[in-house]
Amino acid sequence: MIRELRLRGLGVINEACVPFAPGLTVLTGETGAGKTMVLTGLGLVMGAKGDAGVVRTGQARADVDAEFVVDDEIVQLARECGADMDTDVDGQVLLLGRSIAAEGRSRAFVGGRGVPAAALAEIAERLIAVHGQSDQILLRDARRQRELLDRYAGPEHANSLERYRDSYQRWRTLDRELAETLKRRDEITREVALLRHGIADIAAVAPIDDEDVLLKEQATFLANATELLVDVMATHDLLVGGEDSDAASALSILGQAQRLLDRAAVVDTRLLEHRRSLGAAADALSALAMELGGHARELDADPARLAAIEDRRQAISALKRAYGPTLADVLHWWQEAQRRVESADPDRLDGLQAEVAALLVDVESQAAAITRSRQVAAEKFARAVAEELHALAMADADLRIDVVAGEPGPDGADAITFLLRPHAGSDFRPLGRGASGGELSRIMLAIEVVLAEGHSVPTFVFDEVDSGVGGKVAVEVGRRLARLSRQAQVIVVTHLPQVAAFADQHVVVTKGTGGAITATSVQVVDGEDRVRELVRMLSGLEGSQSGATHAAELLALARQER
Repeated sequence: MIRELRLRGLGVINEACVPFAPGLTVLTGETGAGKTMVLTGLGLVMGAKGDAGVVRTGQARADVDAEFVVDDEIVQLARECGADMDTDVDGQVLLLGRSIAAEGRSRAFVGGRGVPAAALAEIAERLIAVHGQSDQILLRDARRQRELLDRYAGPEHANSLERYRDSYQRWRTLDRELAETLKRRDEITREVALLRHGIADIAAVAPIDDEDVLLKEQATFLANATELLVDVMATHDLLVGGEDSDAASALSILGQAQRLLDRAAVVDTRLLEHRRSLGAAADALSALAMELGGHARELDADPARLAAIEDRRQAISALKRAYGPTLADVLHWWQEAQRRVESADPDRLDGLQAEVAALLVDVESQAAAITRSRQVAAEKFARAVAEELHALAMADADLRIDVVAGEPGPDGADAITFLLRPHAGSDFRPLGRGASGGELSRIMLAIEVVLAEGHSVPTFVFDEVDSGVGGKVAVEVGRRLARLSRQAQVIVVTHLPQVAAFADQHVVVTKGTGGAITATSVQVVDGEDRVRELVRMLSGLEGSQSGATHAAELLALARQER
């Protein structure tokens, strides 16, 4: 539940602290006193869009902080945001906050840590639900009526609806793909023919990665193989001597040098080292000559092989001109073309049609199950709401919820209509046409009382949910709000003393003489102060004895109800 709301620099509010208690808390005050700003502050804490217009004139920013006592589930969500938690006699306490700068920037806080406004909203919507006159207007909307019925139907129904939505989206996605495929079938047929022609061209050559580079290297080698052989053999002959050459070879010259050093080393032994070096050089040249001879024997100047390589190079060049410009591009086009032909294959189209048909059967089956679930829930929901309406001075009212199955849609296949018969003998008419503002107020309250049995949120806030009613009806509205507060915390902004009398805590908002609300302008009233506030609400006359008597009667009735 919410324990306290602190407001600073918000509209007419300079600084104020609004306390809340378990049970039913009412906020009252003159029109324009600032009750709306209290609700605006709650909205900001719930993640509503921040507007610089709410910042009090002359203030740098508006700050709103709300203190909640929360359960373990909310604690877990808050800690995922990095929030700090406090614990006191009431339990685990979480602070939610919002700050709106005068220039329009907005910041959100969970447990003292800055978070996105969406994260704040995700937590706040599990803590508090605000209902105002706009909700009564939305109650006329078919979508809102469906949402209320689905809420009442329970968690198992909600899970079924979620599974249906997933299936429906898969079906719609594949159905659109099938429609586009059928629409482009002739175009695709022509495209496939061209693709298959290109695939056959490339498959006939069957190139591999970087083959054009390898072929170029081989062609260059073969084209120069004859000259290469001449050069290698000439080098070999220079080293060891040729059969037809009278010139001295490198090895014969080294042999002469060795013999000279052998003779000189007899006299100067220091030359032995140089003699050994000459010997090593001769061995190395001899080995090199053998390797060159072997390399020369391996050289192949086969013209037929060169011609074959050139033919393949030309074939690859033709592919690059048609599908390139590079061989890598050709190979990519080949792979992509094969994929596209495969996806456009008639067997693929038949398979897609079969898959879409199977999904549609599944969607229709799930939709039928959801329809049955809604029909069962609709009967119970309508009966429960009608019973609440009877207690709200609509003794002969009846509510009917029609669930009519149709074509599958994003939220099922049903058209859902709330129909009201306000009194015996009248006809059932849709809420959008047959309900007054006062009746909508009571229907909305009756619905929330029924839904509260599911404990969807721990705190309900009603902004003038009692608009359009008075007298005995107002007393019944107060009684029903008091009963709702036995299951959840209820906060009500009201102008009706019949409603205010049922409060467990009565908070009065007043505006100071300077036009601002300060910390002393929000007060919890009790005893004689509460009676005076009820007298003001009853007659507008201070000190009215008859008003005081009436106020005392209302308070006695409320105590009896509790």
